[in-house]
Amino acid sequence: MELPLDLTRTLAAVVESGSLEAAAGRLSVTPSAVSQRLKTLESQLGRVLLVRTKPVQPTAAGQALIRLARQLDALEHDTLAELGLTESGPVEVPLAVNADSLATWFLPALAPLAGQGIVFDLHRDDQDFTAGLLESGTVSAAVTSSEHPVAGCSVRRLGAMRYLPVATPGFTEQWFGTEDAAAYERAPLLDFDRRDGLQTRYLTSVGADPTRPPRHHVPASNDFARACELGFGWALVPEHQSVPAIRDARLVRLAGAPVDVPLFWQRWKLRSPLLEQIEDAVVDGARHALRQ
Repeated sequence: MELPLDLTRTLAAVVESGSLEAAAGRLSVTPSAVSQRLKTLESQLGRVLLVRTKPVQPTAAGQALIRLARQLDALEHDTLAELGLTESGPVEVPLAVNADSLATWFLPALAPLAGQGIVFDLHRDDQDFTAGLLESGTVSAAVTSSEHPVAGCSVRRLGAMRYLPVATPGFTEQWFGTEDAAAYERAPLLDFDRRDGLQTRYLTSVGADPTRPPRHHVPASNDFARACELGFGWALVPEHQSVPAIRDARLVRLAGAPVDVPLFWQRWKLRSPLLEQIEDAVVDGARHALRQ
């Protein structure tokens, strides 16, 4: 059978917009027309494609179709560009990236492409979870900590982001007379969010019980570094942010070893000049910013 591509794109628009009503406005049709298109698509395929939550969520079958719709957009853009027919404007490219990369090296890597008119839709998530956005079809490519390729994707190593254990001089004096396990079990620390495992990994490496310390949660990279500089707690801060603060005596380096987080670039296996151009820019930016 042939897939109805116009209906497939409607499904993608609904998931991207979060609701049938929002997708209707985006597509310049009525919500009932959007609903009817989805019913027709589900009827033709014999599968439920959408869970009507708020926001709506695609089923596994729906994810496969959304990936197809995204890939069609990229291929259509490449074909129009090759034919010199780009009056319809650039395609929007959805990418997933971890917060620390977004706050440090990722935007400078993409800046030249943005200057050429490529439009980016950036999705921020922990590096351990960005691959899931590829799997669901939400994004075309992702910075991820996983070197195991998502089905239908290629992988390239970017390098490692180094994190240094740091705290303010006053905090260190108050809590770390000696940097032993007992001190780490008492001293407050900073986590990005409740999925952040970096500080737990570090505590385990120094023999401390990671369930004992009080934990602040600051879910924004620049605010996280700022909270550390304000003395909320100790933390593992990317060296791009921590080294200048150490140099200016706003932070001091704790005695433990740094933590390196390997990062990888995963993208759909498409012969797409657009995605290849983005990949080259990201890899080049990482080569200069990350530990190789």
